[in-house]
Amino acid sequence: MLFLILSVLCSVTVGVIFKITRKYNADPIQIITFNYVTALILCYFTFSPDLTVVHADAPWNIYAAVGVLLPIVFLFLFTSIKYMGIVKTDAAQRLSLFIPIIAAWLIFKEDFNTYKVIGLIIGFIALLFILRKQSTNDQNKWIFPAAVFLGFGIIDILFKQIALFTALPYTTSLFIVFDISLAVSLLVVVYNVVLKKVKLSSKNILFGALVGIFNFGNILFYLKAHKAFAENPSTVFAGMNMGVIVLGSLVGLLFFKEKLSKINFIGIFLALIAIIFIVFSQFM
Repeated sequence: MLFLILSVLCSVTVGVIFKITRKYNADPIQIITFNYVTALILCYFTFSPDLTVVHADAPWNIYAAVGVLLPIVFLFLFTSIKYMGIVKTDAAQRLSLFIPIIAAWLIFKEDFNTYKVIGLIIGFIALLFILRKQSTNDQNKWIFPAAVFLGFGIIDILFKQIALFTALPYTTSLFIVFDISLAVSLLVVVYNVVLKKVKLSSKNILFGALVGIFNFGNILFYLKAHKAFAENPSTVFAGMNMGVIVLGSLVGLLFFKEKLSKINFIGIFLALIAIIFIVFSQFM
């Protein structure tokens, strides 16, 4: 259970760091780039990926797709937290789990039971409630958490495809994806520095390193939690998603004074109910 708690804490901490960077007028693409530098270093020394076993028959098209999507969706995550807050962004990110579930139904023809269908319906109602703006707020940037929802859902589908390629350890594939993400974000940073004369800043390097540490910690402890609960993976699945929504909501409301309407609160509650139904469906 400790690994699961640590994974939730790391996940929410990434959002907190992004929220704090708003006060320092930080550059998100520089932060994301140095995040991948840190994550790659930690991944290399923790998992010791053997790149000599990587051959041309690896799923390079999927690696490339995830590698390009990750920094783009991270930018949306950063912007969503800036404009919409941690509560709504974390909820949208966690509800993105419904996209791979629908893909499993429509693309991979997985059988659905009543509990899973009910969970999906409640989940989409929850998303609409969470993203609904307050009547006094004309600056509602719902498009950003919606992009987070869609982006992480697609990335989850692609990561599931990577997991099916058992010729390589999952951690080696993860290292390759991080390499591609670093290359993509680094190209943007070089473009900004050389052509737009944007200066590299030590604060962006520091924030990036912190994000990288907690981003990697989230992945590491999540994998360890799955190993610890190998006989009951749904416990990890439920604990992670519900834990992030609850803790993210508490942090956003108590520490950053984020304002939510009654409809938004109902949406968060429905999101938790939806995850319970999805988890329960795994036992049926």
